[in-house]
Amino acid sequence: MKEHDKFKRQVRSIYTVLLVSCFMVFLIGILGIAYMASPSSFVFKVDSPNTELVTVTTDEDNWDKIENGIHLRTGLKDAEGLMAVVNNCTNCHSAQLVMQNRMNEERWIETIRWMQETQNLWDLGDNENIIVNYLVTNYPLLNKGRRENLTDIEWYTLKE
Repeated sequence: MKEHDKFKRQVRSIYTVLLVSCFMVFLIGILGIAYMASPSSFVFKVDSPNTELVTVTTDEDNWDKIENGIHLRTGLKDAEGLMAVVNNCTNCHSAQLVMQNRMNEERWIETIRWMQETQNLWDLGDNENIIVNYLVTNYPLLNKGRRENLTDIEWYTLKE
């Protein structure tokens, strides 16, 4: 009888996992259909350096619109080389990933080579210099370390 109860618990666990998985697939499907019906209703917030908050929209009318020096769809800064970055970098990953990885020229080139060798990134040709210059100029390396120092903290001593 003990083995039978153990078997029933295992079956119940498997059933629960399957039920939750089916529900998640259903929910993702519904969200996908809703997005396809009205992509402009999906607006994302992206935290961008040197700005309060950037709204990134998928509205087709604003696909490449620039407002207050920010490319609305990606949140990237408007500067020379922006569209080269948008066209080559955001095909594979989000602009937020590009913005948060602040590197010098040498590290960007190493990263591009790594993506070409391991991630099937195509040869960027003349665009490589344009992209690297845009990134180094607009998202330079910050020598802040892992995080800024804590300030205005009231420290206390733990009792032993």
